[in-house]
Amino acid sequence: MKEKKSFLNNPTFISILASVISVIVGLLFGFILLLILNPSKAGIGMTAMLTTGFKSLDQFGKTLYQAAPLMLCGLSVGFAFKTGLFNIGASGQYTMGAFFALIGAIALQLPWWACLLLSVVGGGIWGIFPGLFKALFNVNEVITSIMFNWIAMFLVNLLMANMPILLASAWGASNSDRSAALSKANPSAIIPKAGLDKLFGNSSWINISFFIAIIVAVLIWFILEKTTFGYELKACGLNKDAARYAGINSNRNIVLSMIISGALSGLGGGIYYLAGTIQYVLEKSILGMGFNGIPVALLANSNPIGTIFSSLFISYIEVGGSAMQPNFSSEATDIVIAVIIYLAAFALLMRGVLLKVLTKKSAGKESAK
Repeated sequence: MKEKKSFLNNPTFISILASVISVIVGLLFGFILLLILNPSKAGIGMTAMLTTGFKSLDQFGKTLYQAAPLMLCGLSVGFAFKTGLFNIGASGQYTMGAFFALIGAIALQLPWWACLLLSVVGGGIWGIFPGLFKALFNVNEVITSIMFNWIAMFLVNLLMANMPILLASAWGASNSDRSAALSKANPSAIIPKAGLDKLFGNSSWINISFFIAIIVAVLIWFILEKTTFGYELKACGLNKDAARYAGINSNRNIVLSMIISGALSGLGGGIYYLAGTIQYVLEKSILGMGFNGIPVALLANSNPIGTIFSSLFISYIEVGGSAMQPNFSSEATDIVIAVIIYLAAFALLMRGVLLKVLTKKSAGKESAK
């Protein structure tokens, strides 16, 4: 008779347990920080962080709105992880995707779906370079992708400053440091709400972008788990030399992996700035959304379906963090959120610890028999 395996030996269960423990540890550390910063208001601050996202339909709509680009950046980083690459350039790819989307929306007057396609192209183009350097010259993708984050930010600033039609000042506003409001420049480029705004209490945040991101997550899962192409990509990630020996073109797969990864981040940028609620500001520092994709991917153990839930958690914490003011300064709130997010990203480390403990227990039971 076949011995029934304990659920503690189930890799999926262990991954979920590791993520939950990491989240709890992050929240505990966050609460300790609040106690240090303002002991009398720590309880109020933590309560605001943990309940604001569900307090009203509008806030829940904001959580879903912010979760969509986070999910796509997490998918971008996770997809690269699965293929043995560390794409730390998601921020630059996200920025280029946003820029291409805004060109389509404001300069070319295209509808929203065409602008989203342009954002995919922009992010994919920015993913080619780290992939080519890795495949042809074996240059570490971390180095090149970090460099291209800065190049993307400064290049977009330069191009936007020299394309007056993209700026708000060209459409009747006084601002010359940000993109034009889509409501004035091209309402057809705003991602449709499809009645969700009424469903969510006339929320100005919610649109169909969250559902687009979910569809993309399912598609990425299908590619990785159910296609030959996905198998080849994962084989290259596990052992590039063995994959090459088996006849898989590892260099081609490295480049394609980075293009797809970049396209996902680019789509995240497009989704965020085509919502009609945010304008792109000429930045002086790299956008944080791409970097937040790293803990999203780590918390989900690079699983595309898990990324849906990890992005929701991180978005929920960020929305809750904004409600901690005025009891805590914005800087203090940012520190607490950063601690929670990045300790939550220790899920991969926690998974290794759990596996080690459970392996020792199993070995002890076997020797006792």
